[in-house]
Amino acid sequence: MIRLRVLEILREQNHTKYWLFKQMDLSYQNFNRMIMNKTSSIRFENIEKLSTILNCSIDDLFEKVDSTEYENDNKS
Repeated sequence: MIRLRVLEILREQNHTKYWLFKQMDLSYQNFNRMIMNKTSSIRFENIEKLSTILNCSIDDLFEKVDSTEYENDNKS
C-alpha cells in the first residue's frame, strides 16, 4: 500500500496539522481524511499543493508500506 507521510514531514519541519490545513483550502473533513490516510484517492492538485507548501518533492510525500502495517494504522 502507498501512504502519505505528511504528519512525519510536519513534525520534521515543526509545523502543525492546523498550520497546513489553513493553507490547503479544503474542508476540514476532506483534509483530515487525506492526512490520516483514510481516503482511496487524492487529487493531483492537492498533491502538488502539499509538495509546494511543505517544500518537498512529491516522492517525499509518499511511502510504500506492507498491507498489515497500513491496516493497523487505519484502525485508530
